[in-house]
Amino acid sequence: MTPAAFRKTVLAWYDRHGRKDLPWQQDISPYRVWVSEIMLQQTQVSTVIPYFLRFMKRFPTVQKLASANQDEVLHLWTGLGYYARARNLHRAAQIVATEHGGKFPANVDALSSLPGIGRSTAGAIASISMELRAPILDGNVKRVLTRFHAVAGWPGDKPVESKLWAIAEKYTPTERLRDYTQVMMDLGATLCTRSKPRCNDCPLAKHCAAFQAGEVSRYPGKKPSKATPIRQTLMLLLENERGEILLEQRPPSGLWGGLWCLPEISDSALLETALTERGLHAGKKQSLPDFRHTFSHFHLDISPLRIKVKPASKQVRESARQRWVRHNSPGELGLAAPIKKLLESL
Repeated sequence: MTPAAFRKTVLAWYDRHGRKDLPWQQDISPYRVWVSEIMLQQTQVSTVIPYFLRFMKRFPTVQKLASANQDEVLHLWTGLGYYARARNLHRAAQIVATEHGGKFPANVDALSSLPGIGRSTAGAIASISMELRAPILDGNVKRVLTRFHAVAGWPGDKPVESKLWAIAEKYTPTERLRDYTQVMMDLGATLCTRSKPRCNDCPLAKHCAAFQAGEVSRYPGKKPSKATPIRQTLMLLLENERGEILLEQRPPSGLWGGLWCLPEISDSALLETALTERGLHAGKKQSLPDFRHTFSHFHLDISPLRIKVKPASKQVRESARQRWVRHNSPGELGLAAPIKKLLESL
């Protein structure tokens, strides 16, 4: 199938069946496309839609986002996960506002230099919002191309990825860039899905190497497996006499960077030290049910311990990174998902 025939086929399908009513497809701008693309990384469309709408209502322009404080941004991101995306989004907005006069650069290399924007995301911003010729290679497109050409190997391996980029470059047209970029994502999201692909509805099926060989499930190749490590932590729900819970803000980088979390210790033997450091004295203790929170690279087994506390002296040691909050109304803080879950359980 020639590149011209490939483009003609997928664009004809898009005209009939493509998604055209998603929120970020309305009032298209580099800013709206960029926010949607970052949110859609590792996250389903149905999950992203309400977050995107809330985000646009609060931060309708890149300047509004740039001038916001990080807590506001993380608060609106709470529940989406992969919080480095939100921190990078905030930093990139500040760079666009201060170094680019509030306008996104009109080329892929400059877009890729912004925090959190890789080559594929830059290509999506450029092609969808600026109609520039720029290939993309997100997870959906990788799946379509690996199956169509029966490209062996895990797409995360550099040689395989380089081969897929070459294919994507070959197929990318010089016109209808917005529609072509959208249809390639649509095909992977709605037909050429990870499991139970709808091959009989796919416009490329007759020329798809994997489908014709009856080996669709072989592609894309699986990531080499390795045991997922397990970590344990004891989370402390320190409750004062007013029924408020102590939250502490994490450092800007690292796990849950910038989010408000519960104090943690690795072992119950460290409890007294942890309380002393915070100028607190323990009262009644209550162990809550353990649960597991899974990250992309490890499992975290959480043991929550609720403790009634009183000041050990008149001078309780506090800092800007500590805050006592009502469990049912913690305010507009960025909360890690397990923390939000624990506060709601109270």
